[in-house]
Amino acid sequence: MTEFTHITDDRVRMVDVSSKNEVSREALASGTIILRPETLKAIATGSTIKGNVLATARVAATLAIKDTFRIIPMCHNIPVHGIDIDFEQDETSITARVKVISSGKTGVEMEALVGVSTALLTIWDMVKSAEKDDNGQYPVTLIKEIRVDEKQKGQHP
Repeated sequence: MTEFTHITDDRVRMVDVSSKNEVSREALASGTIILRPETLKAIATGSTIKGNVLATARVAATLAIKDTFRIIPMCHNIPVHGIDIDFEQDETSITARVKVISSGKTGVEMEALVGVSTALLTIWDMVKSAEKDDNGQYPVTLIKEIRVDEKQKGQHP
């Protein structure tokens, strides 16, 4: 049977990590946003109405990573020692990759996932006027494949 560490007798709780040793921890997460080709071109050429889309997404992701414990109720407030946010753009999409480095008693997967999600949502927000159709809908725009690609405990490569 699967063990859910945040649930005891139908009560949600924050896990007590006080007895755990502090070790180095790292998580890498990624996700992709699908956009119209014209929108992607505007991002690449820096001609979007709201400004530099990827720079704004990078800042938003950084802030979100540092505040993950405020967003996800049972996450611990952990020290974040390093953040690396990269974007890869092709003809149909932008992929965000976020690496978070810490040293503590609990992992940084949620911080990496929150960073990726926030980066992608910020991209959407920055270009939503260009992505809407005549009915105000988003027929192309899609966020997908948000996942933890890798995590490490006890060593940094």
